[in-house]
Amino acid sequence: MMEESPAARLAQVRARMNAVCTAHGREPHTATLVAVSKTFPAEAIRPVLEAGQRHFGENRVQEAQGKWPALREAYPGITLHLIGPLQSNKAADAVALFDVIHTLDRPKIAAALAAEINKQGRHVELMIEVNTGEEPQKAGIKPRETAAFLEHCRGTLGLNVTGLMCIPPVEEEPAVHFAFLAKLARELALPNLSMGMSADFETALQFGATHIRVGSAIFGNRG
Repeated sequence: MMEESPAARLAQVRARMNAVCTAHGREPHTATLVAVSKTFPAEAIRPVLEAGQRHFGENRVQEAQGKWPALREAYPGITLHLIGPLQSNKAADAVALFDVIHTLDRPKIAAALAAEINKQGRHVELMIEVNTGEEPQKAGIKPRETAAFLEHCRGTLGLNVTGLMCIPPVEEEPAVHFAFLAKLARELALPNLSMGMSADFETALQFGATHIRVGSAIFGNRG
């Protein structure tokens, strides 16, 4: 049996998104599908671009630099999302390339991004990564520190923070973390919620996700 094409899988993911949104009284356009193209070469991404997808997520600045400038020239209207951890020494490159950064997670990186955004005159949307499981090995702001960090990012640094992001602990029920993040975003009056991946994006949509990060369900398994 032939493996389905990325374009066919993309259509299936969109159909599932629309079904969940409709079932929960949401307009489908209130959720943005970020196709996670990390580790996939340009030739694997082109069919998804041809099918009309315009939001893409990458984990590493250097990898994204290698493939997206040329793809952007060929396909207008692309929005690039950085969904992986960012080192402060990559802040200049990240600001130059990405439109949305989902992984703002500490004061040092916030300061580096603010300096580069001002220097480059770029409009970059930011989301704070919250470590909802308070896992010591994982990046992200602790939930109880999120309000103060948001105030620092917006008030002191003038950053355009529009939402929160989380990656639930692997062994825990993601719904609990999605519900928690949604509550925190409401308390902080933040409109955007980046949560949900290939295995759990339908659950995330039920809890109000505005950005879902879907890779393998579109591109297939990474080699």
